[in-house]
Amino acid sequence: MPEAPTPLLRPKLRQGSRVAIVSPASAAKPELVELGRARLQAFGYDTIIMPHALDHGPLYYAGTAADRVADLHAAFADPTIEGVLCTRGGWGSAELLPLLDATLIRANPKVFVGYSDHTSLHAWLWNECRLPTFYAPMVAADWSNLDGVDYRTWRAALQSAAPWSVGAEDGLRTLRAGHAEGRLLGGCLSILTAALGTPFALRIDEPTILFLEDINTKPYQWDRMLQHLRFAGVLQNVRGVVLGDTTASIQPSEMPLLEAACLHALRDFAGPIAIGLQSGHMQQHNRSVPLGAWVTMKEATLNERRQ
Repeated sequence: MPEAPTPLLRPKLRQGSRVAIVSPASAAKPELVELGRARLQAFGYDTIIMPHALDHGPLYYAGTAADRVADLHAAFADPTIEGVLCTRGGWGSAELLPLLDATLIRANPKVFVGYSDHTSLHAWLWNECRLPTFYAPMVAADWSNLDGVDYRTWRAALQSAAPWSVGAEDGLRTLRAGHAEGRLLGGCLSILTAALGTPFALRIDEPTILFLEDINTKPYQWDRMLQHLRFAGVLQNVRGVVLGDTTASIQPSEMPLLEAACLHALRDFAGPIAIGLQSGHMQQHNRSVPLGAWVTMKEATLNERRQ
């Protein structure tokens, strides 16, 4: 296996950090953005809303692709800004990828936070910049909700306030026992599979723990997409698989079928498999995941290991 490029140092936030609020995908409700912004301010951050973050249109987008890219580039270029936080997902991040300036972003690494549709941006930032990012609560989707954010994992991941770790208290349970370690990568399963066959597919070129979550996805769809990843060779360097919480999409009576479908799709994968991590599409207490971190996986626990 060729040696993978060295990742950039993981950026972090601190009390008083200035953070930019952006909308790289769908339009957000201004009242939810303002509520989320107020809670971020109360948490200790200095917030700035970028010029197009509250735009509505064309279509369902928060401005044109050029508008949305301009906000991202301006946020990364501004030396006073330490973090870039997305308002919500939806659809739109993927069409920005050909327009992004990797040289600018590599020269100005910052905290980048989003999930769902922003999996496209996480993958691009890793592929092109080797920038560690955060699959973590968004401004309008989570910070606007009184119980939307899990503060323990936010502080650990984004502020390095404590070693980052997740386990049974974060919903994880074992589907297949085992021990593995590697780079923590992944995101929304449907976005990752949609990128296969394009220049923007997530490149996994070193031992990896793959995190996958989604919303409104039935057991047969998990089966289909996991097999798609397997057929595409994505799992070649994967050492462990962590699946997200599915309670928003799957009835309790369907859970045994879902677990069986995932194990069926991953029947040729030899590593450990866990399920239930409460990160991403959560109604409350959304856990923060530091993509790009080096982690150890043992049964249904993940612990960051600083290299």
